[in-house]
Amino acid sequence: MSQLEKVFGFHAIEALLHHHPKRVKQIWLAEGRADPRAQTLLELAERGRIPVGQIDRRELDASVEGVHQGVVAEVSPSQVWGEAMLDELLDRADEPPLLLVLDGVTDPHNLGACLRTADAAGALAVIVPKDKSATLNATVRKVACGAAEVMPLVAVTNLVRTLEKLQQRGVWVVGTAGEASKALYDHDLTGPLAIVMGAEGKGMRRLTRERCDFLASLPMGGSVSSLNVSVASGVCLFEARRQRIVNLARNA
Repeated sequence: MSQLEKVFGFHAIEALLHHHPKRVKQIWLAEGRADPRAQTLLELAERGRIPVGQIDRRELDASVEGVHQGVVAEVSPSQVWGEAMLDELLDRADEPPLLLVLDGVTDPHNLGACLRTADAAGALAVIVPKDKSATLNATVRKVACGAAEVMPLVAVTNLVRTLEKLQQRGVWVVGTAGEASKALYDHDLTGPLAIVMGAEGKGMRRLTRERCDFLASLPMGGSVSSLNVSVASGVCLFEARRQRIVNLARNA
């Protein structure tokens, strides 16, 4: 039998109970926790016939690394999708797809934040390489605030080959680079699009950069030279969303 994973925090566990209740096997609440958030979770658990136990907060502290908010769930292993799922998502997309590609982002906090932002911006999926990349774990789920349960995370064997396949399907690939001559805001982001973000500190790998159709920069107005990858992802995704909303209104 597969080893169970621990998920903590109300947002992450509530999202699991809403979207994948069969994955939740046991919930542990800190003793004495009886506030409205706990009551909501108890109702969801009862609806899914999921056992809930009470446990000393110190035991919860010892069971996970992170701020658990007094609730921990034991769940079946995380689902990271393969390349076949990407084809399926593209086949059933009813509007120009928007994809976020993370080239070697290894910090789970950044991956969680990127999943949350991608979901909020209406992205179709987040794509990562199988090697040298963060993957789903309790920290990612906590930071994602429920988005990890609804935003497909697709892990691919060869990122460059995947970008090439996307291009063959009519998806434009834009890479982000500080030295790019044209700013993100000067590009048309309304069509099928994959936005590629580089790793923390290193940026995109050379082969990934060469596969991009074009590069775009974020004009910086302060003394810092770059943004955290999750913040930069949010800027890029929501500029694409803004342009799409404007385009839809113009064509209505």
